[in-house]
Amino acid sequence: MGEVEPGPAGPLEPPEPPEAPASRRPGGIRVLKRNMKRNGSRNCLNRRSRFGSRERDWLREDVRRGCVYLCGADSATATASASASASSDLHLVLCTVETPASEICAGEGRESLYLQLHGDLVRRLEPTERPLQIVYDYLSRLGFDDPVRIQEEATDPDLGCMLRFYGEKPCQMDHLDRILLSGIYNVRKGKTQLHKWAERLVVLCGTCLIVSSVKDCQTGKMHILPLVGGKVEEVKRRQHSLAFSSAGAQAQTYHVSFETLAECQRWQRQASKVVSQRISTVDLSCYSLEEVPEHLFYSQDITYLNLRHNFMQLERPGGLDTLYRFSQLKGLNLSHNKLGLFPVLLCEISTLTELNLSCNGIHDLPSQIGSLLNLQTLCLDGNFLTTLPEELGNLQQLSSLGISFNNFSQIPEVYEKLSMLDKVVMAGNRLEVLKLGVLSRMSHIRHVDFRMNHLKTVVTENLEGNKYITHMDLRDNQLSDLDLSSLCSLEQLHCERNQLRELTLSGFSLRTLYASSNRLTAVNVYPVPSQLTSLELSRNLLECVPDWACEAKKMEILDVSYNLLTEVPLRILSSLSLRKLMVGHNQVQSLPVLAEHIPLEALDIQHNLLTRLPDTLFSKALNLRYLNASANSLESLPSAGTGEESLSALQLLYLTNNLLTDQCVPVLVGHPHLRILHLANNQLQTFPASKLNKLEQLEELNLSGNKLKTIPTTIANCKRLHTLVAHSNNISIFPEILQLPQIQFVDLSCNDLTEILIPEALPATLQDLDLTGNTNLVLEHKTLDTFSHITTLKIDQKPLPTTDATLTSTFWSHGLAEMAGQRNKLCVSALAVDNFAEGVGAVYGMFDGDRNEELPRLLQCTMADVLLEEVQQSTNDTVFMANTFLVSHRKLGMAGQKLGSSALLCYIRPDTADPTSSFSLTVANVGTCQAVLCRSGKPVPLSKVFSLEQDPEEAQRVKDQKAIITEDNKVNGVTCCTRMLGCTYLYPWILPKPHISATPLTIQDELLILGNKALWEHLSYTEAVDAVRHVQDPLAAAKKLCTLAQSYGCQDNVGAMVVYLNIGEEGCTCEMNGLTLPGPVGFASTTVLKDPPKPTTPSSSSGIASEFGSEMSTSEVSSEVGSTASDEHNTVGLDAGLLPRPERRCSLHPTPTSALFQRQPSCATFSSNQSDNGLDSDDDQPVEGVITNGSKVEVEVDIHCCRGRDLENSPTLRENSPTPCPEEHARGSFFGIRRQNSVNSGILVPGSKDRMELQKSPSTSCLYGKKLSNGSIVPLEDSLNLIEVATEAPKKKTGYFAAPTQLEPEDQFVVPRDLEEEVKEQMKQHQESRPEPEPHEEDRTELPEEFDTAL
Repeated sequence: MGEVEPGPAGPLEPPEPPEAPASRRPGGIRVLKRNMKRNGSRNCLNRRSRFGSRERDWLREDVRRGCVYLCGADSATATASASASASSDLHLVLCTVETPASEICAGEGRESLYLQLHGDLVRRLEPTERPLQIVYDYLSRLGFDDPVRIQEEATDPDLGCMLRFYGEKPCQMDHLDRILLSGIYNVRKGKTQLHKWAERLVVLCGTCLIVSSVKDCQTGKMHILPLVGGKVEEVKRRQHSLAFSSAGAQAQTYHVSFETLAECQRWQRQASKVVSQRISTVDLSCYSLEEVPEHLFYSQDITYLNLRHNFMQLERPGGLDTLYRFSQLKGLNLSHNKLGLFPVLLCEISTLTELNLSCNGIHDLPSQIGSLLNLQTLCLDGNFLTTLPEELGNLQQLSSLGISFNNFSQIPEVYEKLSMLDKVVMAGNRLEVLKLGVLSRMSHIRHVDFRMNHLKTVVTENLEGNKYITHMDLRDNQLSDLDLSSLCSLEQLHCERNQLRELTLSGFSLRTLYASSNRLTAVNVYPVPSQLTSLELSRNLLECVPDWACEAKKMEILDVSYNLLTEVPLRILSSLSLRKLMVGHNQVQSLPVLAEHIPLEALDIQHNLLTRLPDTLFSKALNLRYLNASANSLESLPSAGTGEESLSALQLLYLTNNLLTDQCVPVLVGHPHLRILHLANNQLQTFPASKLNKLEQLEELNLSGNKLKTIPTTIANCKRLHTLVAHSNNISIFPEILQLPQIQFVDLSCNDLTEILIPEALPATLQDLDLTGNTNLVLEHKTLDTFSHITTLKIDQKPLPTTDATLTSTFWSHGLAEMAGQRNKLCVSALAVDNFAEGVGAVYGMFDGDRNEELPRLLQCTMADVLLEEVQQSTNDTVFMANTFLVSHRKLGMAGQKLGSSALLCYIRPDTADPTSSFSLTVANVGTCQAVLCRSGKPVPLSKVFSLEQDPEEAQRVKDQKAIITEDNKVNGVTCCTRMLGCTYLYPWILPKPHISATPLTIQDELLILGNKALWEHLSYTEAVDAVRHVQDPLAAAKKLCTLAQSYGCQDNVGAMVVYLNIGEEGCTCEMNGLTLPGPVGFASTTVLKDPPKPTTPSSSSGIASEFGSEMSTSEVSSEVGSTASDEHNTVGLDAGLLPRPERRCSLHPTPTSALFQRQPSCATFSSNQSDNGLDSDDDQPVEGVITNGSKVEVEVDIHCCRGRDLENSPTLRENSPTPCPEEHARGSFFGIRRQNSVNSGILVPGSKDRMELQKSPSTSCLYGKKLSNGSIVPLEDSLNLIEVATEAPKKKTGYFAAPTQLEPEDQFVVPRDLEEEVKEQMKQHQESRPEPEPHEEDRTELPEEFDTAL
């Protein structure tokens, strides 16, 4: 890591505070310059080497102070993701928010400062601009609120990936090549050998090759060779030479000889682009230009010049005022140049036919614009215009005028004079009232676009109808009623996402109507639209299909889904023109019986109340190719035909979530052309092999969520099958699918598989095999090696007996499912950390990159670490969650990612603010990923969807910042989201600031669902909650959600995560099944709690649950205070031995404030690999005293810490507790043991007479280092306790008690029952006779230990 070294032109001492007199810099501030070396390995600065102590102290005095990093010009050649190149210098300048750029330039000896945003464009700062204020404003707009944190972020050099300052303008080589190529080379003119080679200056700029003398390159004769339509060829007789030729009959040729091959290729590559053009076009967009290159003016044949996304100046050499020198210029693009003013001198370019000045902050147009008489296209979108000059009416050839996303409040009157215009495009303005009378006076207008205005009413000023307007777009306004019956020529109307209750139209010419996402109860069209072909009325409040729609003779598409329909008219279903009918999400109870053949091709009737389909559906709808009848109550299916040979053309059949039984399977044989079949979540128990044998065209088969025990072997005949989904069944035999030649995706999770029989060679097409949730499945190493070529293999990770499981495993468990759908790649990733921040919380996340698969994976790998860092800096959930998103946004920029991703993060932690709650859930999100909490069976949305369609406030913010929203509702045509991580190039329209909500978790909270956009587009909150509430396995629940989404029509990537919550007394770790809690004055209670629910997934169940963190030292353990008294004995006399340090408790039962003592219970769960259900390998019956839970033995330990002399002076403890050994006196602690899952679990372990025995468990057989031959434990005695054995146990550097994986037969201690009392007495005497060792100081300060001792 480089050290901070003094710069060549500045002192090292920090600037004096503003109140101190400034002696070196004007304005009361001195500029400090340092040369900061980069670290080549990490490409970032060491935090400790940024400033000295004096600089830091100076910054802390005022949050308006900070620093600016100045990069060298050569750092621009580095990757945009890096803060600076490894070899470049980084100069540190301390300043305040009041320090102007001119002052920094004076101190640095620079002429100007340059600012680069997101590694793209570089602009020159004005002398009065304040660099540090620019940084602070940028961070504030991103979402940072705390001034101190803003100051801290501004001093981070990694911010350079988003915001970087230069002392001189950086130049990238590839940009320079595209703008201008020049050099001194040997040149020969002509194709023959008569001319000699001579040294000349050669320039390739624009569309011309310029050859001039080296000495008189500016004043001498220049040879200009136009290249458009010409040739550039390699000269074979001379190495590294090119021949440039112009077009035409009298073409000229110049041979140029280069020194190297790379240089020759550069020239050839750039010249080839020029000669391939048919029109003389020069594209200089996105080059950070402030002026036009001087050599470009020699290209007088230029007709189209693109200067978009630059910083062109008005008054300077080569500025916009010189563009009139292009005598043949017809098209000019100056959009996104931050001009602020309309360049008046452009009006002198009379040849212009196309002019684009969008997004330049222009407030008005000059009257001189009327002199551009040849202008045909004028684009002024994204400015601040409120009016148009009357002189614009002189442009009689103007056929396209764009004024969208300006500030117009009414339609400009100049439209009446522009007779060549046929469109009024005013989307994103401020119109509140639409006056149809104004449009009636414009007989030349055919198309009207008023999207995203503030329209509330439409006024018809006269009874005369408008016979001219044919297309109208009124989407995303605030209209409540719309009457356009006066527009008798209207052919197409868009009025989606308004608040319409009633719609009235003229049907004379109506062809298409789009009115979804309103509140329509009535749609009136008169007369009957005889030309209507498409009608979309989804997501409204319609109770019946309009009568006029039933009479439309040419209607091909009808969408009335998400309404309140109770029936489908026979006239609709039997229409002779209807091709596609969407009636899903209604209340239809039956469909009419068909009597005649119909041409229907697609029928969607999902989410209705159907119990059966019409018997003649398949026999009359012979063209039906798509049928979705999912989420109904179907018990049977109609026959495919009456004859032996079926004429069915059905290819896609979705019947998920019905009541179908095995009797429906034979009917499917009548559809031999089936390609996709979904029968998930029905009541199938078998699938006859003979029936599956006949579905030879199957490509995708989904049988998940049934009761199948096997998949027929005849599936091997489905040679085209590429997807098999059969999770959540009872399948015990692996189906014969690995011989299918096209199989790609197989999901057999959550079944009862035990083994897999695989062929010698697997199909090369197999990409994804999911075998998770098969608890009895054992895969041999040979099998795993065979599966090694599969891209994605999902199997359960078998937990080791010594695997740590923290206390949170009893509070929550999760399941995750991700499916790619019809796409080739999965762009959804999820984050799941059940034990976060040392086991006191959990983190779950969902990330959707839309078309980018790398971005979600980066967030998956880094966001939890960022959250952990932020949690340590702040306890405010709003602060640390917001900062987590913002820092992750910066890290994406450092990784070179410019695309964006939706992100959702859920953090569960102990609730310290609300004493009535145990945990709090903090949810933050950007984009379209959402989280829903199930509370008492009802969904509680916790997220906010940041999209233009669903968030009017965000849409207005983007509009106010003059973004261009395309017709498909995407910001600059890129994304419909307004807040995302990444997407830095769309700043300030797309921001990373998240929506944050905090919810205290209660016992009524059952589960949490996380899903991406595709999931929630096809499942409502209520349906998702109801679908998984009663599913025991969270993995099966997540799989079910994804399956439902796919069966409901989702073809995109879909991801779902289900987190089961167990927030309540049954999840308490300080009172796990019987451990008593201290009362308000230190008494132990006898509350008996029910057993915690059995963990449902291996990933969240096995291991050890302990209250001890791995960082706890022995001294910390010895300082814990507790009690071993039972409910009938109090603890008088312990107060003398108390220590003030509070103990760690579970968040369900915080530490009591008024108790005389505190207690540290530790609950440990150990896995046994020797025994099942408490049976030893040598026994047939469970041994008395062993309490088992499946194959696990659960034991609890109470750890009580007191001083040795206080224990001796306590008669209660001497009478009812084990006698402390010398080691206990030295360490000041002893242990009491109680067993778990016992009827008497609330009773503490008594003395030697009434002590319970722990027997018959291999996982507890080494409690004291002495084991019985059958694995039982020597009875607990006063002379032997846990601390004594722990001192003999192997020591490790963690604070957990780990069970041994295997028994140790060489160390056995067998005590017959008839000798137990004698052995107890002897051991007691032996213990009392041992001398008491002196306590050592190091005993209290030794490192944490892990006792390899089973409890």
